[in-house]
Amino acid sequence: MPSPTRRTTRPQHPRGRDVAPARAAAVVLDLAPGAAVCLGAAALAWLAGRALPQVSPLLIAILAGALWRNLAPVPAALAPGVAFASRPLLRAGIVLLGLQLPLAALAGLGPGVLLVAAGTVAITFAATLWLGRMLGIEPGQRLLIAAGFSICGAAAIAAAEQPARARQDQVAAAVALVVLFGTAMIPLVPFLGALLGLGPAEIGMWIGASTHEVAQVVAAGGAVGGSALAVAVTVKLARVAMLAPVVAGISLYMRRRHAPGTGKRPPIVPLFVAGFLAAVLLRSTGIVPEPALAVAAGLQSLLLAAAMFALGLGVHLPSLLRVGGRPVLLATCSTAVVLAVSLAGVVFFPPA
Repeated sequence: MPSPTRRTTRPQHPRGRDVAPARAAAVVLDLAPGAAVCLGAAALAWLAGRALPQVSPLLIAILAGALWRNLAPVPAALAPGVAFASRPLLRAGIVLLGLQLPLAALAGLGPGVLLVAAGTVAITFAATLWLGRMLGIEPGQRLLIAAGFSICGAAAIAAAEQPARARQDQVAAAVALVVLFGTAMIPLVPFLGALLGLGPAEIGMWIGASTHEVAQVVAAGGAVGGSALAVAVTVKLARVAMLAPVVAGISLYMRRRHAPGTGKRPPIVPLFVAGFLAAVLLRSTGIVPEPALAVAAGLQSLLLAAAMFALGLGVHLPSLLRVGGRPVLLATCSTAVVLAVSLAGVVFFPPA
């Protein structure tokens, strides 16, 4: 006679096999509303960018998200999907960004321009950390501001968030600051370059070496002209290439700062940063056909715009006001440093 245990355990196996699909379906249903809203907003931002070529879709997306957050309530049902867009989708966009960065294009800039790009990132990052420490700003906050203002804006902030062990309010504040100051640089750098008598290629180099976001670089370079835009984007991508070593450095610093056993230690190189490097190497092989690169570029723009909209939904002005004036002062000083260092680089190592 079979035991009661055998009779009761046999029918449990089919039900156990059904648990995983049911949970996956529940997760998808939970994420779908917020993710759909972010992707829809990204598509609208892309269409608006086509109608207004001088305005970046990423900028439109993050401003739209911030306006919604501060002018109307955001339904709580959107929160899981918005969080998904602001992290996994953003990191996927960063990986695809690597396909825009062939090593041959960087080598073609020459050692002087590459030195300017690397030196600008290193000096701005170090100076921002030092100034932040002098101002008494928390390590996580100053690491985020240093990464965003020295490398590539919100994408660098997202990359540094986990290694820096930053809080969400610190991420929102850093993103808001990089959007504010980077947007101001779109008209400022071309104006100052013309005022100083720089040529289009030199202005383009200054834009690429100083302006925070890739999209802001495109907007500023496009306002100067085609030759300036080409130089600006290439120099900016040289700065983007610094993302992986800087994030690895932040991870090592935070590992040493926190004693073992004080929490989960983040990886030295996050998985998506390794994916970014792999994408750079893949693009550099030349085996990826141009149509595939075009599709990847479009998908990257959509994912980053969706992520920017999600990050914009986290920009709550009353909360930012409570952050205080010290992060704003640090952002101002960091912008001044990156402008001065990159201008010196343009003067001493002008583009060929």
